[in-house]
Amino acid sequence: MNRNETSRLISEHNIRPKKSKGQNFLTDDRVASRHVGFAHIAQNDRVLEVGPGFGILTERLLDACDDVTVIEIDDKLADYISGRFGDRVKLIRGDALNVAFPEFDRFVSNLPYSISTPMIFKLLEHSFKKAVVMVQKEFAERMVASRGEVDYSRLTVNMYYRAECRILETVPASRFDPRPKVDSALVEIVPRPAPFSVKEERMFFRVVDAGFLHRRKKIRSALRTEGIIVPNGAPFLDDRMEVLSPEDIGRLSDALSDL
Repeated sequence: MNRNETSRLISEHNIRPKKSKGQNFLTDDRVASRHVGFAHIAQNDRVLEVGPGFGILTERLLDACDDVTVIEIDDKLADYISGRFGDRVKLIRGDALNVAFPEFDRFVSNLPYSISTPMIFKLLEHSFKKAVVMVQKEFAERMVASRGEVDYSRLTVNMYYRAECRILETVPASRFDPRPKVDSALVEIVPRPAPFSVKEERMFFRVVDAGFLHRRKKIRSALRTEGIIVPNGAPFLDDRMEVLSPEDIGRLSDALSDL
């Protein structure tokens, strides 16, 4: 697969790449091979791919194992995948944010930029061995940011609580067609037990959401804005969420749970 072949397929199948669907097709076979290689797929693994496009990853996934499921929202691309791979691949037509995921061991996808955030949060709700995803470079930096950094966010804390995450490599915008405005990155996600415990996970995630939704407010004000009762003795109330470590947020959550 290269840029000329991808352009030919786009024209031949009358595909009009839509920004709303985040349709930027990878055109570099070497990047695709490294992407799949990073997932360390075993022959008996069940692999899930979202947004297969023209199948540059799919063909490599099928070389690695016998159980590959892809989810594609675009009817023309779904028809292409069905015609190219036939019964070798399990095709689910629909919006990956709305359809139920099958059970899977590895998640390997060039994620459409427009759904990266909700897709990562949905992914983290499932049990799996490893995910390797292509996302915008700026998004990848948010996934692995440290407290106090501009990119430190709700996504960062959720990722840290649920998994080990690291950036594997940066992929230039020139490796896609249409060419996006920003570079991308390959990111590895490996689920693990939380590195600290909280008394009530529901409260922990409510506090995370409230604090970063109103990150310019002091935590006391942010929590009250979101309807969370704030006792005077709780820690960090005069700080802003961006200066708290995930463990600090856990301690704040526990204080609120004691109510």
